[in-house]
Amino acid sequence: MNIVEFTTYLVQNLVKNPDMVKVSSFEGDEDITIIEIIVASSDMGAIIGKLGKNAKSIRTIIQAYAYLNNIKKVKVNIDAF
Repeated sequence: MNIVEFTTYLVQNLVKNPDMVKVSSFEGDEDITIIEIIVASSDMGAIIGKLGKNAKSIRTIIQAYAYLNNIKKVKVNIDAF
């Protein structure tokens, strides 16, 4: 399972519309891997959580996964349609 599949699995289990989740990966400057998570606008509250705790937890879990799979730097962007 690569980082995109892992992130998709993680996010789809948090939202009400799992079919609307889109996760993509890009290579940025200086060997940074950018993970872009796009969800339905009605699901943004579930992803961000109270005071951003869910978003911070998602970022932490993805960074831990990246560390275990020797991916140097990971940046996570969360957005809505």
